[in-house]
Amino acid sequence: MPNSLCYTTSGNVQYDRGSSKTMLPFEFVVDGPPVSYQTRGPQRKERLEAWKTKVRSAAREKWPIKVEPLRTGLKLIVTYYHDGIAVRIDNDNMIKPIQDALNGFVYEDDRQITDTQVRKTDINGSFRVRGMSPVLAEGFCRGNEFIHVRIEVAPRHEELP
Repeated sequence: MPNSLCYTTSGNVQYDRGSSKTMLPFEFVVDGPPVSYQTRGPQRKERLEAWKTKVRSAAREKWPIKVEPLRTGLKLIVTYYHDGIAVRIDNDNMIKPIQDALNGFVYEDDRQITDTQVRKTDINGSFRVRGMSPVLAEGFCRGNEFIHVRIEVAPRHEELP
């Protein structure tokens, strides 16, 4: 059955996969600092795989039961809320393990991600909270560093930025 998108009055997108439906945007939070794709040192592979498992588990808690991976173009937005002024992780090395963790689960293949946005933000900053999603609020209420991941339908590429 072909994929179809239906925009709701709230601005969310209902993604119809036959009998399985999910709402985009889809978002979740993961506790702790991220592990870089270029992590070094002993047990490098083990640390990276443990991080991917943690990301996938956090996504699984929010992903609707029995919904197949998405098959449309997607935008991935990742924000690392960290403690302190600066962090020593490159954006591309932060996002790659997250993309890999969701591969075959939230979306069929990470090649579907046509747009990304990565931010690193001091958790101790001042924020405008009106309209904050409950998922993001949950991350702040935990009181620790966290990653906020949001997946939405990719913007139309016919429209230039």
